[in-house]
Amino acid sequence: MKNMTMRAVPALLLVAFSGAASAAAFQLWEQNASGLGTAYAGSAAVADNASTIFFNPAGMTQMPGIQLSAGVTGVGPSFEFNDNGSTGPLLGNRSDNGGNAGSWAAVPNAYMSWQVAPDWFVGLGISAPFGLKTEYDSSNWIGKYQAIKSEVTTVNYNPSLAWKLNDKVSLGLGLNYQTIDAEMTSAVPGPATSSKLKGDDGAWGWNAGALFTLSPAMRVGVSYRSAISYTLDGTASTAVSSTPVKADLKLPGTFILSVWQQVSDNWEAMGDLSYTQWNTLNSLNVVSRNTGVQISSEPFNYDNAWRIAWGAAYKANDAWKLKFGIAWDTTPTNNQYRSARVPDNDRLWLSLGAQWNGGVYGKIDVGYAYLYLKDPSIDQTKTFAPGLASSLRGTYDDSAHIVGVQYSKGF
Repeated sequence: MKNMTMRAVPALLLVAFSGAASAAAFQLWEQNASGLGTAYAGSAAVADNASTIFFNPAGMTQMPGIQLSAGVTGVGPSFEFNDNGSTGPLLGNRSDNGGNAGSWAAVPNAYMSWQVAPDWFVGLGISAPFGLKTEYDSSNWIGKYQAIKSEVTTVNYNPSLAWKLNDKVSLGLGLNYQTIDAEMTSAVPGPATSSKLKGDDGAWGWNAGALFTLSPAMRVGVSYRSAISYTLDGTASTAVSSTPVKADLKLPGTFILSVWQQVSDNWEAMGDLSYTQWNTLNSLNVVSRNTGVQISSEPFNYDNAWRIAWGAAYKANDAWKLKFGIAWDTTPTNNQYRSARVPDNDRLWLSLGAQWNGGVYGKIDVGYAYLYLKDPSIDQTKTFAPGLASSLRGTYDDSAHIVGVQYSKGF
């Protein structure tokens, strides 16, 4: 496929917020590291630091005064292709499976909430809701006509407001300004040899939530983050041509239902059910700005996806809390439409974590998760002209490691 050049986005942010997908497709659940140890179970109900701004802004009503929280997670996916009958006149080196297309990436976050009146709270969050980076080790691997590099970077700015109606019900609302930068490269036949598509845009969305305190020991949270529609603007280019282009892209909305319960003096339990509307992403159609003619297309044909999580925390003493969790995350793609750019499949999260409460010094959370992915198969054909095609057939060995740290403090 071809290249879109970016408009001005701070280079530091683009580097810092370049993430590798950990949830289904290229969604990122790592909006804090404090939830990593419980596989993000109870994300919209826990409300134990300012990062609740992302998962449920109504949770700010659980935190008096000024609250700060910042952290970073490292996401290390592995995608290794195994050939099993790739055919066609257009193939790269048949003995080169591309190595590991995954690599480590950092996903930082920062949040602040402020109680401006007894029942009113405001906040601001900065995070990365979506991210992708797959890059094959060789530009001449067997599937080079399907994909070489694929990268998506987002930065989300989320001012929020929360209102405590009474001791039982709180409501929250946020606006989201989200920037996106995307790049995709692959090989093409002929003198051009390779092509690149690189583009960016910024767009608005919203998020809202409610928090219900059913008892001092139990909370239920519901939240929704809206879909965001972009028109990527840039340039499609090869070694011999360059064309101004645009491409419409709609990233999905997500609904979350969460529960948190204080089971005993030492134990907390939490659960999560989320639903992401990935059917907004059918294809990325690249259109020439000069002529209005479509010049290329990247098919996705995604379906909606579910995620369910359960977690627990054990308070060992006043300073230490231990966490663990498990989650099942379904993929929006299937064997018919899976691509070498996003060789995704259903995944199982196994998480561990710990929290140190230093009192006036604040809290530090650390977490780790191993993601076991069902090995996906791929049968992707790319046709350039009648009789001129490349069919990539085989399986992937997929897995991921996630580590994170978060610092939170109230004033």
